[in-house]
Amino acid sequence: MICPFCRHDDSRVVDSRPAEDGAQIRRRRECTECGARFTTQETTLLNIVKRSGASEPFSREKVIAGVTKACQGRPVNDDDLALLAMRVEETLRATGQAEIEAQEVGLAILAPLRELDEVAYLRFASVYRSFSSLEDFEGEIALLRAAPSTPASKNSPEKSTTAVTSSAK
Repeated sequence: MICPFCRHDDSRVVDSRPAEDGAQIRRRRECTECGARFTTQETTLLNIVKRSGASEPFSREKVIAGVTKACQGRPVNDDDLALLAMRVEETLRATGQAEIEAQEVGLAILAPLRELDEVAYLRFASVYRSFSSLEDFEGEIALLRAAPSTPASKNSPEKSTTAVTSSAK
């Protein structure tokens, strides 16, 4: 790392700390030439490769914008969406790859969205997976009924029982 004071190209790390939810590392450095101390911030890059082949940095805002459309009219607040975007980013970073296909972002959104709101999940999945018929919706609903998400079953156990009972008719 180049010293901002004497422009010498060598320094030693005195202290390191995680910053911003672990997405950055703050390092305190000391120049080996002049002894001056300075701070650097290191950030890991996470790029999304689109279908066209273009690459752009990951954006939580884009995840929130895409999911917001699916959550219109649902009891989902901004904090829930911010948490969902954070979970998606954590999932993608956990792969250890610097570049992720756009398709993988959509897959990473599905699980936390299902836990957040099953109707929003169904809306998002219908667009993301390109549902083209009523059978596609019925198949996905059958999967939702077969394995209800944890929050829905905790909040309203009688709802999931009713859904299973009415589907048996």
